Amino acid sequence: MQAAHQIVGNQGYLLGVDIEPIAKLPFENIDTLEGDITDGEVLNRIISRGHNKYDVVLSDVAPNVSGVWEVDHARQIEMARCALRLACNVLKPSGNLLVKVFQGSEINDFRNEMRARFRVLRIVKPPASRAESAELYFLGLGFLESAKGT
Repeated sequence: MQAAHQIVGNQGYLLGVDIEPIAKLPFENIDTLEGDITDGEVLNRIISRGHNKYDVVLSDVAPNVSGVWEVDHARQIEMARCALRLACNVLKPSGNLLVKVFQGSEINDFRNEMRARFRVLRIVKPPASRAESAELYFLGLGFLESAKGT
């Protein structure tokens, strides 16, 4: 959220959602919400904040890893799908989504889900990510309003 604030400054509004409490940041335009994005009620809580249309959704969610790769990958992809569903409900037309994914057997299906909802899909591996790490980020640009609520 601090990095996002550097981009939007005091002009934008930032809402952070985490399953754990988020320490208060010293900016008037940052709000936080404690909740699990896999819980459908969190979407209602986000919308009730009065800022129900967002330019960008950033999702860095990941499960606690079990060490069983197939299980961890499936759980992470489901969390990414939750982030995508949330984004489809709160993004402005032409909004953007950045979501973390783990490489594995379900990644192609999720990539197709993202492609159906955004004009452009880019796959990004940030330089800060270790080369041996299986994490990637999918960047959906230009949310298609026809995908709203899906």
